Amino acid sequence: MIHWPILASPALERPIGLLHATAMVVGIIIGASIFVQPSEINRHVPSVPGVLSVWVVAGILTLFGSLVCAELSSAFPRTGGVYVFLKETLSPACGFLWGWAMFWSAHSGIIAASSVIFARYVAFFFPVAERAVAIAVILALSFLNYLGVRQGSRLQTAVTVSKVIAIALLLTMVLAWGPSRPAPAGLPATQAVSFREFVLGVSAALFAFGGWHMVTYTAGETRDPRQTIPKALVIGSFTVTACYVALNAAYLNLLPLDAVTSSKRVAADAAQAMAGSRGASLISALVILSAVGVLNGVILAGPRTYYAIAEDGLLFRWLGHLHPRFHTPDRTILAQAAWSSVLVATGTYRDLFTRVIYTEWLFFALMTFGLFRLRRRPGYAPVYRVWGYPLVPAVFLAAAVIVAVIQIAADPWRASTGLLLVVLGLPVYYLFLRPEHAHH
Repeated sequence: MIHWPILASPALERPIGLLHATAMVVGIIIGASIFVQPSEINRHVPSVPGVLSVWVVAGILTLFGSLVCAELSSAFPRTGGVYVFLKETLSPACGFLWGWAMFWSAHSGIIAASSVIFARYVAFFFPVAERAVAIAVILALSFLNYLGVRQGSRLQTAVTVSKVIAIALLLTMVLAWGPSRPAPAGLPATQAVSFREFVLGVSAALFAFGGWHMVTYTAGETRDPRQTIPKALVIGSFTVTACYVALNAAYLNLLPLDAVTSSKRVAADAAQAMAGSRGASLISALVILSAVGVLNGVILAGPRTYYAIAEDGLLFRWLGHLHPRFHTPDRTILAQAAWSSVLVATGTYRDLFTRVIYTEWLFFALMTFGLFRLRRRPGYAPVYRVWGYPLVPAVFLAAAVIVAVIQIAADPWRASTGLLLVVLGLPVYYLFLRPEHAHH
């Protein structure tokens, strides 16, 4: 899940065609969580058809959300994404609250959860304390970003290739050896699943689709965006969904359902079942490389967003500081590293990703409501209009609310502490930041 805001310059023409746009969709969405997350989904939906349908539904919601973002990004083609959409369609307070929630919950939670995935796969090779390793990788990559080291295109390419190779290798193993192996015992074909459990499964799957709202931020640099953006989103979302469905079919073909559910490193365990320790080592190494790339992208993106919000006067001015030598947003980098490390030290992997989902999806519901408001503005004429309006945004808005509410209801105590962090942003804004913003 690479959260990578692309700075669009109106003076610079870099036309993005269909192939490049589709590659961006796939590259940004596929992260490291697909190599861990199936275990979380199987807890809620313990049947093969149920698991596969969860991934399909999550893929459809990802597509609908991307189409909503596509119209909003064509209306406001500048860096900031959801922050800009909320600020422009609802209010500056909503925009600030998204940035506040990003820091305290959503974005820092993604860093923390991704670092835990990294540590789990490092533990395949060495007996290590996973939380210590997770915190160490956050601090190391944050220090690199503090010094101004930027992720080069070669590293980015290597990371993307590693994810594709890991998925292709697992699928190749199944095609080459899977049919000759007896089907694992104890694999129920069908099992009744409640609506609540199905939604919780979809919520867990949505974490693996994370980052989709970043893919539409380059609308201002896309050639023929009315045609290119929706095509790229449809093809990209379909490709990612097909990859995820195929991967989960592979996991379930190689391992008993209960083994998938209890696994902390399902990709490595599936490879171990098929090709022994060498196969598991290779897959684990590729997942580690993928996790490093994802982490570096997320750690880089967060401070740039917070800096942009501070520049707008919607965050404390002292956070909009650039290091005099390295020219990096040093204070936001340090704050993000410290808080993400606290999240790792105090939360389990499940706590981390569930907090990300219900926080983000509440704001996605607000973002979609903002689109309906925007459509009523006189003279509104975006470059791209969402397909299937008003049905597609309405379905997405309803789904976003359902996902958030059911996740919160599943663990009200933990959810209330996470939501309290977000709500505390309102008094901070109105007492300290609103007067300052008025004079900005």
